[in-house]
Parts: sequence; structure tokens; C-alpha cells
Amino acid sequence: MAGPETIKTVKTTCPYCGVGCGVLAQVKEDGSVAISGDPEHPSNFGRLCSKGSALGETLSLDDRLFFPEIEGAQASWDEALDLVADRFTQAVREYGPDSVAFYVSGQILTEDYYVANKLMKGFIGSANIDTNSRLCMASSVAGHRRSFGSDTVPGTYEDLESCELLVLVGSNLAWCHPVLFQRVEAAKAANPQMRVVVIDPRETATCAIADLHLALKPDSDVALFNGLLAFLSEAGALDQAYIKAHTNGFEDAVASAGACEINRIAEATGLARRDLATFYTMVARTEKTVTVYSQGVNQSTTGTDKVNAIINTHLATGRIGRAGMGPFSVTGQPNAMGGREVGGLANMLASHMAIENPKHRAIVQDFWQSPVIAEKPGLKAVDLFRAARSGKIKALWIMATNPVDSLPDADGVADALKACPFVVVSDVTRAADTVGYANVLLPAAAWGEKDGTVTNSERRISRQRSLLDLPGETRPDWWQLSEVACRMGFKEAFDYSGPDAIFREHAALSGYENRGSRDFDISALAGLALSEFDGLEPVQWPQPSGMGSGEETRFFANGNFYTPDRKAAFVATKVKEPRETGRRFPFVLNTGRIRDQWHTMTRTGKTPRLAAHIAEPYVEIHPVDAKQSGIDAADLVEVKSPYGAVTVRAQVTEKVQKGTVFVPMHWTDQVASQARVDAVVAPETDPFSGQPGSKFTPVAIRKKQYSWYGFAVMRSRPQALDVDYWAIAPTNGGWRIEMAGIEQTDLTAFSERLMGNATEPLRLEDRNAGYLRVAGWCGDDLDGAFFFSKDPVAVSRQWACSLLESPTLSRDQRFKVLAGRPPADMPDKGAIVCSCFQVGNNQIAAAVKDGAASLSAIGACLEAGTNCGSCRSEIQAIIDGFSREISEDVDIAQAG
Repeated sequence: MAGPETIKTVKTTCPYCGVGCGVLAQVKEDGSVAISGDPEHPSNFGRLCSKGSALGETLSLDDRLFFPEIEGAQASWDEALDLVADRFTQAVREYGPDSVAFYVSGQILTEDYYVANKLMKGFIGSANIDTNSRLCMASSVAGHRRSFGSDTVPGTYEDLESCELLVLVGSNLAWCHPVLFQRVEAAKAANPQMRVVVIDPRETATCAIADLHLALKPDSDVALFNGLLAFLSEAGALDQAYIKAHTNGFEDAVASAGACEINRIAEATGLARRDLATFYTMVARTEKTVTVYSQGVNQSTTGTDKVNAIINTHLATGRIGRAGMGPFSVTGQPNAMGGREVGGLANMLASHMAIENPKHRAIVQDFWQSPVIAEKPGLKAVDLFRAARSGKIKALWIMATNPVDSLPDADGVADALKACPFVVVSDVTRAADTVGYANVLLPAAAWGEKDGTVTNSERRISRQRSLLDLPGETRPDWWQLSEVACRMGFKEAFDYSGPDAIFREHAALSGYENRGSRDFDISALAGLALSEFDGLEPVQWPQPSGMGSGEETRFFANGNFYTPDRKAAFVATKVKEPRETGRRFPFVLNTGRIRDQWHTMTRTGKTPRLAAHIAEPYVEIHPVDAKQSGIDAADLVEVKSPYGAVTVRAQVTEKVQKGTVFVPMHWTDQVASQARVDAVVAPETDPFSGQPGSKFTPVAIRKKQYSWYGFAVMRSRPQALDVDYWAIAPTNGGWRIEMAGIEQTDLTAFSERLMGNATEPLRLEDRNAGYLRVAGWCGDDLDGAFFFSKDPVAVSRQWACSLLESPTLSRDQRFKVLAGRPPADMPDKGAIVCSCFQVGNNQIAAAVKDGAASLSAIGACLEAGTNCGSCRSEIQAIIDGFSREISEDVDIAQAG
């Protein structure tokens, strides 16, 4: 039967990572939205990852904010906006401009960012506007500015495909930027000479493509790249002409790096001498080298030095700005770059101008015709919330971000919001932990409703277009900001007709008094009419007035940097002594992302498809550390620092180094009892960038003892879970819940109380085995099934979840459900590996045993791995595991 008819197809841009993929959104007559990749978009050429593919499943309105609220009560827009304007005006009048602050997000559009920055820096007169992008790429900004004189990403995505050597540093590209990873995979397949080196303390999914994995000690990147600079110098692999013509400070940088003493570098990095020599030789011999770096570099108290140590090696070899070579920062959010362009960071002005430069301040103030201009950098994210906690910030506006979950020392951030006299939160959802701290809630437009532009990691500006009507009284962020600005007395400067007018102003400012003196220039787009803005195709900057089509968009091949003498600066970086963990907190905590979830799951957490791969917060622990700590796989473990603690499920694996643990960042109080890992992370920051060191916090781990453990599937989400440990996730037909309790309790009564509606409960108990099973039906439909045990529950989660979709079961079949294992006519697909097609590991293993011994063969028979490709490394691991079993069987047979 044909599906619902398509009403319209809208070209827009994905709202997740910084790849900036083009999306085709087909709006159906029944209100649903079908999502596919835009084959014409130059970022992805039709590819999408699992998150992007599932966008249409995240558009539900069940948790949306529809109306403004004041102190929890519904209010009109006029009431809410008048109050916001009055309280900010009052704070500025009584305590000065630095008593107020904005904390914004890489999730808002460039036009939203521009208005927020203009209002704060040019009309309120403070630079106290910072962004959650401070948490992901501020060290790159600082490193670029120190070396290049500007925050410029020199290359393009094409360089990742045309290089001969791709070095991935602190970048799990396969999971965090999957479409770029697909492009690299395709390039490597087309060019067998291409080599990939992965530099990461963990063995991540990206290592599947690596010719060499350098599992260095945490935070030892500077030692590694200083050693590389020394090696290049001693091996005669320098571009002396480029160094002389286009750079300063080379001698000091080499002197700071020291001699290339492999033993010393091996000790500092924890790497084998042979691997170091191999890596250094590969770089020395390969002109077309690209170094991609991401959060493993940036999220460090030495992040800026890491960035500059990497850039130094490219300046020394002249490998920058030409096809297939250069340092390349990939950003974590869809519009981190757009925020940088408009001055969304507390230490920047709009159009990549410098707040510390009086000429730049004069240019911006003159263009805006503003009464004031901020004259010094504002408070960076961590310091901003410290100031709120101490009472220095009297009014704070948070937009499209969730700092009580995402900032380090997150409990301290919660305390700061409690202490701040006036907190405004603009968001799309009520299901965000930060919402509960707001005095005023403003309902914002969500993806699919917003209209404007975003900029991706390769400087490509794309349109994000609305495809759905605004629900309730929701409004775009730029509109909310403009209305408050007008009420504060700045109407003439903020009387915008729409995002197209803001974009034109932004583009005009980029060319104002520029004449080639600044990297960011899109003045060629300043005259776009509304229809031209609506139809704007993806365009890569710079786009100065008069630029011809097809001109080179890479930077610095022939020098021409944005320093006073137009030469790049080598930055002398020194290896700092590694931070000590100590006896109380002997492990290093590393945090990061998982494949199918995004930030704090307010969007991706809505779809069962994305929850199926990993549905519960966990910690990766090395087997040696687990054994010494008395921890077994699936135990519940406390990870604790001086700042806070989480309780998460143990995953024992050799993919992490001894002495280190890894916990993902996504879980919040909305979906788990105690899994906000940023409450554990230390609020220590890089001295240059202000970026927190989220990859290195000393922690202690211990097994937590519980009297009982439980797993449940339920048709309805329970209103409350009064247990010591819980984690909940959506599944097809309902919800899946992990539980545990410290005290003994009547579990039968507990489960029947949670079901509530069940009219035919069944119960099965084996006291010798220590398990209890309870299930209830409402008519023909399973209402809930509970599996309890004195140890972590050994039940196939995916099979149990499938019970909510099972057809009508006879009474005998219902008792089989309580057995806790699938009958022959209900096959267990196993844990989900491929989210796109919901293929489990049991299905893949069965196909391998039947002869599907390659990724292409698995794709042909199961489709797994054929869409976003993020699961290919896991599929390959299953194939490799089967091959090892066969090899071992052969060895045993031959020995016998």
C-alpha cells in the first residue's frame, strides 16, 4: 500500500555535528517527515549518519515548550519580554554592564548568534557572552589566532580525500563525524597508497581504518608533536623557502621542542619507539599530509599548545593551504563556526575581529552605530558560571544549551543558577535539566521550524530552512533577542524584518573596512534579496565583493597570514609535567560521545532506533583495573572525583588503557538516576583558550553493592521510579528500564504497582536461582514485563523489548515469556549493531556462519552497514571474531 503523499520537499541542513550535511526533508500529508541526504550538497553528497537519518523521528511535540512562562506560570510574550528587558536594564543601571551575561550555543543559527552578540557587546556594552562552543573548539580558535593571526581553517574536506597520509588526532571520526569518515573510507578504497594514522589513548571505532594506532598517554600530544618537529628538522624534511618567506619564530620553536630523542619521547608518550619512528618517518616522507584534530586535542588544559604543536609541523614543511595537506580542526556542533564568525565567544568581536584591537572595536562600533562597544574580553564559560555563583552576575540568559549537564563541575553550575537572581532560559523542550532553574522560560523554534544559516567545519555556509509551522507561541531566538533589545531602548538597531535582513547586515559588516585585511569576508552576499537568500546554495567563504566563481578557497599556500607582518608565527610549546592522579583518585577519567546520541539527548533520546545501540550509561574499564577493583562486566560502578559522582554500568574492555576510564557525556537526570558525568569533571581550563580539560580528571572507581537488579519493558513510561538506580530509554512500543535497589523490597508488589493497568499479571520465581519474573497484560497487549535477579540481569534486552511488539500470545506462550529467553518461534536478534536497519549481533553472527565473510556480504544479505556506515567496524569485529574461532579450531584439530 502506498504511503502518505509528499506535500513538499525542503532542502535544509542537519542540526548535529560540524560536518554540515545537506538534508532533503519530505513533509507528508499526515504530518510525518521523511529524511534523506541531499545528493547535491558538497558536504555529504547524499550520505547521512544514523542520527541524521532519524531526524524525522525526533519531531514529536510531547515535551515542547509552547508558551512563555514566568515563575512556572503561563504568561504572554509581552509580559515575559518586558520582564526580561526590565531586569537586564535594572542590573546594568545598578551594577554595570558586566553584571549581566548571555550563554548561547552552537545549536542556534548564525542570525541568532549575530543579534545576541550585537546586543551584548555593542549596546549593553559588555563582552559577557559566551557559548557552549567554548567546550569543544576554543583551543583551536586560540591556536589559529596565535599562529595565523586569525581564526582560519586553511583547508577543505576535499583535502581529507586527496591526501596520501591522514593523521587523526583525538578524533573518533567514525562515531563523531561519520559522514566525513565515510568519505575517507571511500578515498582509501580508491587509493590503496593512502595511509591513516589514529592518535588516541582509546581504541575507538575509527581505529578500524588505521594503518597505525598510536595509543599515547592522556595529554601527551605536545611531546609527540614537538618530537615530530625535531625529527623533521634533523631529517632535513623542512621547507626552508616557506619558512623563510612566510613565517617567524622557527628557531625558537625547534629549540623549545628539543632534540628528537626517541627514548625520551617514548617515555613521555607511552608509545613504542618503533611506532614513533614509523610515524615520524611516514610524515617526513609524505608531502600530502593532513592532520585532523578534534576534542581529544581541544578539551585539555594544554589544548592550545597541542594545536600549535600540530600547526608548527605543517608550517615547517610548507604543507598548508594546498590540495591534500594542512592542519584541519573539525568542530563538534552544526554552527560552532558560524558562532565564531559573528563573535559569539567572549574574547572575540564580529567578523573575526579582535576585541583587544582598538581599530577593530572602532570599525564594529561605527558600523553598528552603537552607543558603546565592549573594550575587554568577557567571562568565558567556566568563569561566567563561577561569577554567577559568587553573586557577580545578576541576570543571565541561556539559549539552546543545557549547562547543568554539559559544563564541568555541573553541580556547581546548578548552584550558580540557584544563586543568580534572574535566569532566563530559551529552549524548545521542557525535558532539559536547566529548565528547572529558570525564572522566565521562552519557547524557542526547533530544527524544522527555524530559518537561517549555519557554517560547517570547512567554512561552508548552508541554509537551514523551515519545513514545519511554529507550534503554539514558539518564536525564533533572533526574534526574542530583537524584541528585548527594542524594549531596552535600541529599536532602531534591532528592527529586523527577518533572518535575511540579519544575514545581509552580517555579510556587509564582514567587508566593512576590510580590503583584504581580515580572513572572514562574505560581502559578496550582502546584497541578497529575500528570494535570493531563500534560494542560497551552499557557499564556502571567503566571498569578498568581486570574487570570481571557482576561485581558490584554501588559505596560506602562499603565506599572506593575518598577522601584522603577514607572516605566520611558530609558537614555542613546552612539554608540561603530566598531572598526577594521586592515591585517593588514581584513575584518569576521559569523557566523550557515542555513535547514536547527541549532547544531552533532548532530541536523539526521543527515537527508539537511536537508543537501541547503547541504552544505558556505562564506564569502560581495563580488565586489569577491573580485576584489581573487584569489578565484573555489567556491575554497577561509582566513578567519583572531588566534584561529584556517577553510577554507571561496567564495560570491561582492553580498548582503554590501564589506569584510565571512559564515560559518555549524554545521560541526564531526565533519563538516569545519577549519570551526569560532567558533575564529575574538574573545572580546570586551558590558560589561553579557557576550554575545560574534559579528557583528564582524576577519579576513583568502586563497585556498588545492591540487593537486587532488574530489567523491565513497559508500554507506558512510569511517572516516577523510586529505586536507587535506574536508567530509561525508548523502545518500539514503549520503554526499557534498568533498575537496582540497595534494600530488599517486595518486587512483585513493586512491579505490579508500576504496571497499574495490567488485568492479568503472571509471576514466576526461582528462589534457588535467585530470580523473579513478573508480567502483565491489558487484554491482548503486554503492559509490562519485569526480570529481577540478585545479580545483574542476564536477559537479552533486544528480545525483551520485542515483546512489546509481539502479536497476541496464548496463555502458554505468556508463561514462556517469563522464562526469560526467546522460544524457537521468537528468534533473538541480539544487541543492536546497525541502528539504521535494526540488525543485531546474533543476526550478523548467523550470517557470518552461513558464509557472509565480508562487510559487503553482510550488507547484501542484511543491509547492515550500507547506510551511514558507522557500524562497519563493529560488524568487522564480529567477522574477525568468527575467523579467529575457525583458526583456533583448526590449530586444535591439527594439534590433536
